[in-house]
Amino acid sequence: MLKRTVSRIVNHVFGGTCLLCRGAAQLSRGEGLLCAACDADLPRLGDALCPRCALASPDGMLCGRCLARPPGYDATLAALEYRFPADVLVHSLKFRGELALASLLGRLLAERVTRGERVDCVLPVPLSAARLRARGYNQALEIARHAARATGTALDAQLCERSRDTQAQAELRWAEREKNVRGAFRCTVELRGTAVAVVDDVMTTGATLNEVAATLKRAGASRVVNWVAARTFPA
Repeated sequence: MLKRTVSRIVNHVFGGTCLLCRGAAQLSRGEGLLCAACDADLPRLGDALCPRCALASPDGMLCGRCLARPPGYDATLAALEYRFPADVLVHSLKFRGELALASLLGRLLAERVTRGERVDCVLPVPLSAARLRARGYNQALEIARHAARATGTALDAQLCERSRDTQAQAELRWAEREKNVRGAFRCTVELRGTAVAVVDDVMTTGATLNEVAATLKRAGASRVVNWVAARTFPA
């Protein structure tokens, strides 16, 4: 009953049309946000990915980049490749306030989570207080709510916080991103032996997620896994 009610409300807000093609075809995904054709067009990722960074790797083996310079996180799960039309969904959530898309992205992400893998809690990448005031919401938190619910994992948005505001990573060159977020997070609790899944909307260089992972491990986390809605691949 609740699901049908939510679907009717969303269909009323979006005019009962697919968010991507605006067609009036029967809506099938994300409480009536996408038609079946657009859902099928989503650039879902396969299994031939490095298990640590989620970039292409033959036979899904650990890639040379992660062997040569292991990141702070232990694994990465990504639902979509960050290209059309996945980029439209992420931008609509992040910059246009279409929060209903968080349920779609969260459930697509949850479909990638390996059942049986131990995860004690889900943490959305924190926003600074200034960025949160300006945007009004944290898109990573909105996605994390649905991913945590779909996987039956506890959500804890308070165990780590952004200790200082930083320049938007998208405005920086790849080489500058690591420096930009260095020391930008701090843990507020002891995490001895905890396995944490860190949720973000997009993973590009991985600099932010790497810094979050390092922060969590300094606080005692035993394992840190990235759950990202979309992964950017090198051109």
